Amino acid sequence: MFRFGEPQYLYLLIVLPLLAVFYFYSNYRRRKKLREYGSPELLAHLMPDVSKYRPDVKFWLTLSALAMVIFMLARPQFGSKMETVKRQGVETVVALDISNSMLAQDVTPSRLEKSKKLISRLVETFNNDKVAMIVFAGEAFTQLPITSDYVSAKMFLETISPSLITTQGTDIRGAIDLAMKSFTPNEGVGRAIVLITDGENHEGGAIEAAQEAAKKGMRVFVLGVGLPDGSPIPVEGTNEFRRDKDGNVVVTRLNEQMCQEIAKAGNGIYVRVDNTNNAERALNAEINKLAKADVETQVFTEFDEQFQVLAWLAILLLAADLMILNRKNPLFKNVKLFK
Repeated sequence: MFRFGEPQYLYLLIVLPLLAVFYFYSNYRRRKKLREYGSPELLAHLMPDVSKYRPDVKFWLTLSALAMVIFMLARPQFGSKMETVKRQGVETVVALDISNSMLAQDVTPSRLEKSKKLISRLVETFNNDKVAMIVFAGEAFTQLPITSDYVSAKMFLETISPSLITTQGTDIRGAIDLAMKSFTPNEGVGRAIVLITDGENHEGGAIEAAQEAAKKGMRVFVLGVGLPDGSPIPVEGTNEFRRDKDGNVVVTRLNEQMCQEIAKAGNGIYVRVDNTNNAERALNAEINKLAKADVETQVFTEFDEQFQVLAWLAILLLAADLMILNRKNPLFKNVKLFK
């Protein structure tokens, strides 16, 4: 695996195109001033020892050497060994409802987008923890297996939309059952199932599933998204709302009582997600209370420094720059290279 030990030095690379622009502009000004003294052909005969191309070659050699120095400062490294390390952390499985009712906008910008932002901020607080993501509507499936790769977790999160599942409904039982199978076999680690839903069209069996999870030492936290008063469901890509078979606008309401019952059965807490950050703070506080145990993680170790190769390249480029004179060498007047 390749990496830079001090990647902040790579920002210095922005200097290179600036130097190139300055060099070309200086050449333009110089040629413009020379034309004021006479035609380029006449001046070339008056200055036979002046090389047309050598200054350009010397500039590009110097610029390349500078690039090598910048990369050298950033400390390029290769990881030579994969090793399993143990760190203290917890395991969290997020089960996100992506049924059409989650498109309602009683929470800004919508129930689903608010939930995704909450999950993203939750992942940002993790340190040495593991996370998995499950999406569900009328059925449930794993969007991301349990991992400590938070970059991938946030990337997968961005792709979530109701179109991932065509079967409508809210199969909370299926989501909890799948979540219980998603944890690692590590002993003594704190396990949390974070269920994010509006609870509408609940298909039954969720309370029993939450009780089963609690018996296995998995706490079920429920985040209810939306308002009990309800909101119409937008039709994506239009200004219209979803309607039933009779033509009436469908209004989706947060089933708060059901969410509370599931959280109680799962030995967790229920928090309503609104337009504040209260739900995020409450959830973080509860997860931080969980027992932290050794979590195994695969990492690259024994990174070898590779700056020596770049250092030699920089030296060779600078040596070539010194060997090439700006003017033609009288000893090599018949040699056309770099004239």
